[in-house]
Formats: sequence, C-alpha cells, structure tokens
Amino acid sequence: MTPTFALLPLCLLGSAALAAPVLDDAVRQRAEELTRTGLHSSIVIAVIDGKHSAVYGFGHAQAGKPAKPGADTVYQIGSVTKTMTALLLADAVVAGKVALDEPVAKLLPGYTLPSFDGKPITVLDLATHYSSLPRLPGNFAPKDPANPYADYTEQLQRQFLAAYRLPRAPGSAFDYSNIGYAVLGTALAAQAGTSYEALLQSRIAVPLGMRSTSNTASAGMLARLAPGHLGTGQPTPAWDLNVVAPAGGVYSSARDMVAYLQAYMLRPLRPYALAVKPQRALAPDSDTKIGLAWLLEQKQGQGYAWHSGQTGGYSSYVAFTTDGKRGVVVLTNTARTIDELGLSALLPGTPLPAIKKLPAAIDLPRAALAEYVGEYPLGKEFTLTVSLGKDGLEAAGTGVGSAPVFASAKDRFFVRAIDAELAFTRDAQGRIDSVLLKQGGQDVVLPRKP
Repeated sequence: MTPTFALLPLCLLGSAALAAPVLDDAVRQRAEELTRTGLHSSIVIAVIDGKHSAVYGFGHAQAGKPAKPGADTVYQIGSVTKTMTALLLADAVVAGKVALDEPVAKLLPGYTLPSFDGKPITVLDLATHYSSLPRLPGNFAPKDPANPYADYTEQLQRQFLAAYRLPRAPGSAFDYSNIGYAVLGTALAAQAGTSYEALLQSRIAVPLGMRSTSNTASAGMLARLAPGHLGTGQPTPAWDLNVVAPAGGVYSSARDMVAYLQAYMLRPLRPYALAVKPQRALAPDSDTKIGLAWLLEQKQGQGYAWHSGQTGGYSSYVAFTTDGKRGVVVLTNTARTIDELGLSALLPGTPLPAIKKLPAAIDLPRAALAEYVGEYPLGKEFTLTVSLGKDGLEAAGTGVGSAPVFASAKDRFFVRAIDAELAFTRDAQGRIDSVLLKQGGQDVVLPRKP
C-alpha cells in the first residue's frame, strides 16, 4: 500500500501565492483517495490559468522515503511524446522544410515504404493516424515483457515496412499507430540530418527552458525520477523505447510540461498554432477532430485539446482549453489511466474516476490454473498471452507488460492493475477454447490459439 497522501502546492510562475490557480476540491479529494488506497503510487497535477500555474503533489515519489512529488519530479510521459514529435513536424512545415502532403518515402530514401494501389503514405497521414499502418509492427516480439521495446531496432522497423501490405488506402480511416509515429520521428530526424533527441532538444526543450525533458534521461533527471509501478503496485522499470521513442519515450516534469502547454496557450508561434489546427475527424460521424497528434473536443461548451499516454510504469494526461485560459498536466508513476482525473481538473464537474470495489480473490490449485495458459489472439495485431508464474496466473497483451490475474470463481478472473475481467469458456469436452475480455465497457471474445 502507498503511504498516506501529502498535498504540496507549488506556485511556479505567479508573483504571489494568491495568484496560484486552485485545484478543484473534488479533484483534490479523488487524487488523495487514489494515492491513499494504493491505486496510484504518486500523482502530480499542474493547473494553469493563463500565465499563472501551480503544482499539487499526492502520495510519495520514492518508495520508503517521505519525499513528496512536486514540480521537478520526473516521470515518463508515454504517448504525450507524440505531441512533441508532431510539433517538430509543424516546425519543419513552417520552416518550409517539409510539406504535410509530402510522401514520407521522400524523407526516408533508404527505406521501402508500403503504398496502396499506388497511393503513398504522406507525412500528414502519419501525424493524424491515417496511415493504415497497424498499432504495432508485425515483427514486434519482445524478449523482455517488462521492457518490450528495448530490442526493437531501426533495422527491424525497416524490415517491417518493406514487407507490410496496407489493408486500405492511406488517408481513408483513423487507426492509432505507435509504429506510425516511430516512422514519423525517424523521418524528421533524417530530414534534419540529426537524431530525434537532438531535434527534440534544439527545437523544443532548449527554447522553452525544459531542462528535465529528454528521451535519454540524464543522471540528474534519474535522481528525481519517480520509480514506475504496475497497476498492482509492484515496481517496474521505465521502458527503453529505442527506435519507437518518437511515439512515447520522453521523460519530463510538471514544471517543464507547464512551459510546454503555455507555449500553445499564450500567443502561440506558428508551429504551435499549426499543431492544434483540426486536420481530420476520428470517424465520419465523430465530433472529435485530430490536429497533429492533438485530439480536439468540446465539452460544457468549451473546446479543448488533449493527449494522454501510458508506459509499463507510468501514465500521463495533458490538456488545455483552446481559448488559452486553462490547462492541466497530470503525471503518475503507476500504469493506470488518469484521463478522467485530468479532464475533471481541466473542466470541473466532469465525471471523476470511479474507485471500483474489486471482488474477493479465491485460491485455485496450480494444476487448475495451468488449464488457462495459452495465447488468445485478436486478429494479427493483438494477442492476450496467459502464463503461469511462480505466484499464479499472469496475463500480458501485445506491447503491454505482464500483470497478475486473480480468480473470483472457476473460469472467472479479474485484473487489479486495470479495470478488466476475464471469463473463460469451454468446449463440449471441457477444454478452454476462448476467453471473454471485459474492459473499458467493451466485451471482446478471443479464441484460444490451438
């Protein structure tokens, strides 16, 4: 269990404590409860009102130490990194170095990229998740589930792209793709003749004074890093994203992320304005639009831009109203979504994350647990792998670390790390033949691989 919470407001940019924005009381109470109950090891919430900001810390940043998380505590921000990669694209477009409708193959002459009936993938297709590339590459086979991207190299990325066949024309449908953003970051670095990290530093971090933002954390950053945790509370290392870093490898702090959001909010320069300009809809009948990585929505009559992220031991959420008046940053060192908490901090009154009461766990013999071991694929892009570890049954999804699962009854299990349940079914001979995965309000049947 996580020790009792501690609240630490820090005025970052206000001239007096009275100028510091106030965190909504309901959000504060829920953040206290999330850390007190151990659902999150620590949480920091930065609230931005125009030029003023404040950071509120909950829980403890370091296990066994009384240190409270604050403005300079470092976290891995996961897919919020995509907004930075997209900003690097917007910067290159404004500078006349890249065009949004330019085929990405022109930026990567050493690559063989797929096309569909002669239609190539454009830079805009990658930036808006309209490339028709899958979420993860087909040759993604991590040796270490706790650090799944560490051994995925640029050579493997090249091989995947050369062999992949697009299922539909680029630009025809939204399909979230991590490998798409990896390719985008690789292409931008190649065009600039430098590395992704060097581009990130020279065009974003250094100009904005973001000293704790990097794809390769310095010794000073690592000293302030909040150690990652699985949703069960077990410690886990930060991911090494390797060539996939442009999709989710950046480390940062609340202080830096405040500066980053304010660059969009306060009289933004042309690249920042372009990054949040609506480009496409998520679906033909959807009111949600996408800019360059940023998702654009309306709630309570207020437009806002947002993105979230998650790695094996961290989650993040950033958002700001498109009128530039209010923004939020939420960071945690637990792999459990904080989107609802972040939206409630941005727009008080929106639903807070529920704290679900889990069923009681029962003990099953190891011989009985062994019946469920196997692979349960959903198409070619996702497989739920159930294995038997020393402490019991574990489940891992493609690109996601393994988590323990607990029996609530015969053939029924739940995951404490996330709000998910597994209901196994049997054939006429009594053998396990599929599993029903219940998660996020959706029920998906996954057949067992023979």
